[in-house]
Amino acid sequence: MTLSAGGRLRPRRRTLPGPDERTGAGACLAARDLSLAYDERVVCQNLSVTIPDNAFTAVVGPNGCGKSTLLKALARTMSPTGGQVLLDGHPIGSYASKEVARRVALLPQSPVVPDAVRVRDLVGRGRFPYHSMLRQWHPDDREAIATAVATTGVEDLMERPVAELSGGQRQRVWVAMVLAQQTPTLLLDEPTTFLDIAHQYEMLELCARLHREGRTVVAVLHDLNQATRFAGHLIVMQAGQIIAQGPPSEIVTAELVQDAFGLPCEITPDPQSGTPMVVPLRRAAAEVAMRAAE
Repeated sequence: MTLSAGGRLRPRRRTLPGPDERTGAGACLAARDLSLAYDERVVCQNLSVTIPDNAFTAVVGPNGCGKSTLLKALARTMSPTGGQVLLDGHPIGSYASKEVARRVALLPQSPVVPDAVRVRDLVGRGRFPYHSMLRQWHPDDREAIATAVATTGVEDLMERPVAELSGGQRQRVWVAMVLAQQTPTLLLDEPTTFLDIAHQYEMLELCARLHREGRTVVAVLHDLNQATRFAGHLIVMQAGQIIAQGPPSEIVTAELVQDAFGLPCEITPDPQSGTPMVVPLRRAAAEVAMRAAE
């Protein structure tokens, strides 16, 4: 306990162990019996999951199944109505906000920024968790920002207002801000949104590279074939529950895709990667397949 300015005792915020005090570079995230709701609308109930450390995990499922809501809870930007999120084995609410932000970074689905903010200032906000009254800007900040900017290829945008950018440019700038945060765990909600197909694959290659460099990456993706090609671990959600999880090569079947998305399909090896590739059936073929299954 610590003594507040008014003389009252208050709980001491937990201090996260530094990277040299832990095994592995990532922060172990888990949900236990988690229930999440918006007012009276329940999205997830009694959901439990452990995010693999130092892995690239893709979360997939139909619209409205709870993917984004789960990421918000894991990042502590949404409070559960039941259960809890654990960070390194302790309730995430027991940590100070800046300590969590030095471990877990979230790119939300539709981030909002004031119109007048320049790209340079937005990317610089990724360094806020490292600042305090005694420590403001530091050479480490400049290095982190320069690396994030080069990694996402937004060097030529730095002086432009964020409001003037295209959707794809803006998305890359937000990713640069998250990378400048230099957390061992990244939670990315639809990071390929607004990107053309070439930049989508560049973004996913970046996620795979960050994983190879030792970070834990969790991304909500809509393209199941992109998810199976790039992610080593898949979490499949449906109606607020996890219905399958594991390596794509072990869990992705035509039956799973039908159960999760209601999409009749065939699964065939991707000719480039050998990973499972979903090939939707035409309506007539789907009807034949469904009758045969009955």
